[in-house]
Amino acid sequence: MFHSLFKINNHSFTEASFIECIENYLVSDELYLQDIGQFLKDWVNNEAYIKVNTSGSTGLPKEIQLNKKHMCNSALATGEYFSCKENTKALLCLSANYIAGKMMLVRAMVLGWDIHLVSPISNPLKNLTTSYDFCAMVPLQVDESLTNLHKVKKLIIGGAPISSILNKELQIVTTNCYATYGMTETITHIAVKKLNNFSGVISNDNEKLHYHTLPNVSISQDNRDCLVINAPKVSNELIVTNDIVKLTHGSSFEWLGRYDNVINSGGVKLFPEQIEEKLSHIIKKRFFVIAVPDDKLGEKLILVIESDVRLNLSKPDYERCKLVKFEIPKELFILPKFIETVSGKIQRKQTLALLELLSE
Repeated sequence: MFHSLFKINNHSFTEASFIECIENYLVSDELYLQDIGQFLKDWVNNEAYIKVNTSGSTGLPKEIQLNKKHMCNSALATGEYFSCKENTKALLCLSANYIAGKMMLVRAMVLGWDIHLVSPISNPLKNLTTSYDFCAMVPLQVDESLTNLHKVKKLIIGGAPISSILNKELQIVTTNCYATYGMTETITHIAVKKLNNFSGVISNDNEKLHYHTLPNVSISQDNRDCLVINAPKVSNELIVTNDIVKLTHGSSFEWLGRYDNVINSGGVKLFPEQIEEKLSHIIKKRFFVIAVPDDKLGEKLILVIESDVRLNLSKPDYERCKLVKFEIPKELFILPKFIETVSGKIQRKQTLALLELLSE
């Protein structure tokens, strides 16, 4: 059922006491503990699979089944890659409703960690006095926790892009931070990218862009230059993604952007994610760039910012963030609120439809 050294909040279990713990979580007044209890209840049942929902970042969320054995294999790969062995003290500050939170619990049970549970709030480290060996957060939590990150030795960050501003902030923290690449179908990350503390580890700036695969993962590209993942320990099938990549070595790659987001403007291919990374130097609010039809260019690039007040950007602003000529948006639009998935990711096309409605 679980590793003999597995603990929750410094408390170890027999099988009977673990079942009792799960039952207590299920009737807790704290919703996050109820979510943890429900996942653990599903984990210890006799089924070989766990039912989970995908994030819905490229469409409506859908329910899929994940093999529990594959989830255990994923946990073992993470433990090996990050050298997080028995008695690792970990912090769970993500919702157990989603795969990232579920897998923190699986890692603890499989690897014999002592996992501490807190509510998945924006600043989970604020009132904690304990130091942790390992933690997973989304970028918003990291941004709100910068003054307390010293309480974590190794931190994986996923679920949303890491802005250039946040990345710059991470260069002055002692915590070893990593961006993750993965999805629900790959049972969280299958590759990671080191974000800071490069001394003696990475020799040149180009390598800082590279994701490196976990053990037992091989990668290739399809005819669209999109990443194809062969990870037999966590999936019975090849996983063909919509992520355009540049393969750098047999086990590493540079992520360029989403195939379904690529813009062809006057014959020039533009990657919105790369443009957004540059714009994040000057735009502090949520935003995205996207294509709209254009008679002359075929598609033209526009910028959409979430704001209650009118904002203006000039050519010098764009030049300051090192946009080249074709990357400068042709128009700027402001919306008070973006449309999101249930997990908080921006739905670009649905939000763009709001602009079309407003212009009617």
